[in-house]
This record gives sequence, C-alpha cells and structure tokens, in this order.
Amino acid sequence: MLPSILNNSTLPVLEQAVSFTQARHGVLAGNIANIDTPGYKTRDLSPELFQDSLKRALENREKPSSQEVSPGLLEATDQSREIDSFSEVRESVKHILYHDQSDVSLEAQVTELAKNQTTHSMAISLLTQQFRLLEAAISERVA
Repeated sequence: MLPSILNNSTLPVLEQAVSFTQARHGVLAGNIANIDTPGYKTRDLSPELFQDSLKRALENREKPSSQEVSPGLLEATDQSREIDSFSEVRESVKHILYHDQSDVSLEAQVTELAKNQTTHSMAISLLTQQFRLLEAAISERVA
C-alpha cells in the first residue's frame, strides 16, 4: 500500500528532477573547469529532453480516460509554436568556435549553472515540503 501511495504523489517526479539537476551541475562545472583548454567542446545534459521524457512518464502514469482541450490551451499551443521557431537562432549561437577552437563561453556556462541551481533548489524545497506533509499525516494517524 505504501509504495502505491508514494508513486502516486509528486515524490518520484521531484526525485528525478533532483537527480537530473545534480548530474547536470557536474557537467556544467566540468565545462567551466576546462574553459582554458584549447579545443575543448562543451557538454551538457538537455533540460528539454529531460522535461519531455518526464512529461511522457507522467502522461503514461495518469492516462486520462477522455482528453478535453479548452480553446485557451489551443491558443497557447499555437503561440508556443511561434516561439519555438526562434529556437534555431538560439541553437546557432551555441556553436560559435573561438580562436583556440573551443566553444566554451564562461558567461553562458555560468548562466546555465545558475538556472540549474535554481531548479535544483526549488525541487529540494518541494521535496522537503512533501516529506513534512507525509510526516504530519503519519503522526496524526499514530496519535
């Protein structure tokens, strides 16, 4: 019974988010450590791929019986397609090679590291809150 309660909560999602951000932090820190290495090519774990796979896992877990879409959601989807059309421009900037044949930009790596840290901190905070709620529920049941 306990595993089904835990699997139907947000705990598995938060656990995956913490694991991903921890792994990505190591990769980004390695990029910064090699900033002066000639020919070094940056590495990264894709947050977009992680979010897509997490979304698919959640959809498979929930599997709604009927899928109703509101008109506002359709409009938002159309707007996101327009925004995604600029992603090619953003991606092209990531592949600039410097005079030493490296593609490491300190500013870009620090920015990604800061965003990753924010995501990690948020996931840890939410995870802590979930455990406090579980602890309160258990202590009420026992008392």
